[in-house]
Amino acid sequence: MSYLNMDLLRFTTAGSVDDGKSTLIGRLLYDSKNTFDDQMEAVEASSKKRGDENVNLALLTDGLKAEREQGITIDVAYRYFATPNRKFIIADTPGHIQYTRNMVTGASTANLAIILVDARHGVIEQTMRHAFIASLLRIQHIVICVNKMDLVDYSEEAYDKVVSDVKQFASRLDNIIDISFIPISALKGDNVVDRSENMDWYKGTTLLYHLETVYVGNQENHVEARYPIQWVIRPQSDEFHDYRGYAGRIAGGVFKPGDKVIVHPSGFSTTIKKIHVADEELSEAFSPLSVTMTLNDEIDISRGNLISKENNPPHVGQDIEAMICWFSDNTQLQGRSKFIIRHTTNEAKAMVTEVKYKVNINNLHKIEDDKSFALNDIGRISLRTSAPLIYDSYKKNRSTGSFILIDPITNETVAAGMIV
Repeated sequence: MSYLNMDLLRFTTAGSVDDGKSTLIGRLLYDSKNTFDDQMEAVEASSKKRGDENVNLALLTDGLKAEREQGITIDVAYRYFATPNRKFIIADTPGHIQYTRNMVTGASTANLAIILVDARHGVIEQTMRHAFIASLLRIQHIVICVNKMDLVDYSEEAYDKVVSDVKQFASRLDNIIDISFIPISALKGDNVVDRSENMDWYKGTTLLYHLETVYVGNQENHVEARYPIQWVIRPQSDEFHDYRGYAGRIAGGVFKPGDKVIVHPSGFSTTIKKIHVADEELSEAFSPLSVTMTLNDEIDISRGNLISKENNPPHVGQDIEAMICWFSDNTQLQGRSKFIIRHTTNEAKAMVTEVKYKVNINNLHKIEDDKSFALNDIGRISLRTSAPLIYDSYKKNRSTGSFILIDPITNETVAAGMIV
């Protein structure tokens, strides 16, 4: 298998403070031989300076000075590594409650989420919060890593208790298709890359083996064809005098030259003439490829428009129902609040017409009597936009079903939304 054609798995790590997320990623990188000697020398020197007993592998991922000083993760750190079987992109997200928004950002493109649970403390509020967010973001594969098994003498009972508590909570979440449990010690390396000799009662796989073999081929929507226009290409040169190409990233489905397509929101139909990637002409293109299309008819198309096939068009409308996660600690959300909405390549003004409810993440109950959203609150709202959006439900398509809200005065991103 050539390196370029290797499968790619995007995964995120979540868990409470000090559950060992950064140490786990450091261990994965180190034991799978994805670290450089000079990196390890710098980490060893930093560990000595800090007075750590062991080499602190968390320092491989905590790159910000404040993170290293406080020993916590603040920002989302993306790490890239590969094994002979698969390539990986990791989003290491913070554990503190006030950084829930960072977890949402890091998890929004993931195929799989690793949620760490400290074997000594078991399932806590943050475990449930992260499982709920993973479900909300439709991350279909969850791995619960029961970490710090070395601190509970590798006790099978401690592990079983976590498994039963998580299963009880997860049974009330809609979107999680596959949930796995692995007892590990990130510090000592048990069951991360190499099988543990301390837990012969555990018959499952190591974490790395699970990451290499989990099936993620069904994540892209190849049924509904969606192509948001990002850029109209007019070279203005003698050689390409009449050229008009439409560049963007395919958000769903498969397109081929000759396909009958509709341009939204105008509703005009035409056929695809050619599809290019750089200088190469393609016989078909599918998500998530970035391509340039030319069409057989001259139609007025601009950034923010969307091309779909005739057989299953998207919704076009100005009234939207969505689940949102509130990001801002400066602004509060209330009914009639006004924002700028960014959705695929489109931008419009938007007003909140109704705040339906917030979700109590600990018990999943709806809070209907408190209508204002503060930092990290999650709930359901109705929006009306100044121009029609071309959208699908988030359940069908993560690209055309998601948006962000921006405060028009401060330009701050205040919320991420998933269309219901």
